[in-house]
Amino acid sequence: MAYTTEMVQKYTFLWSKYRPALLRFMIDAEAEPQEYQFLDHEFKSINAKEKGGYSFVLRVFQGKAINDIKSSALAKDLLSVLQKSRKAVELMDQSVYEFTMNKQFMLEVKQEEAPVEE
Repeated sequence: MAYTTEMVQKYTFLWSKYRPALLRFMIDAEAEPQEYQFLDHEFKSINAKEKGGYSFVLRVFQGKAINDIKSSALAKDLLSVLQKSRKAVELMDQSVYEFTMNKQFMLEVKQEEAPVEE
């Protein structure tokens, strides 16, 4: 079965819609973790039966995932949207960011110090 871009990146439109807010959360996460409550219908209208559920953890540094996100279409599409933002790339080059979506559609954004190279 051939995969189309639409199948692979079905959540990109939704994440793109929230990109300005996501960037604000990344900036504000320097002071404290940020939270945003999504409405479940926004995700369920795209795919009512998301394999593996809608929760995920995405840890990014230098524009790449530093944890395994292969099983989460939501995390992969979020990373794709962040990689297209000059500001997000700049922020990800300086710090590690963790995006966590729980089963109640609460997104938490945390910033951590970048790993120190030895």
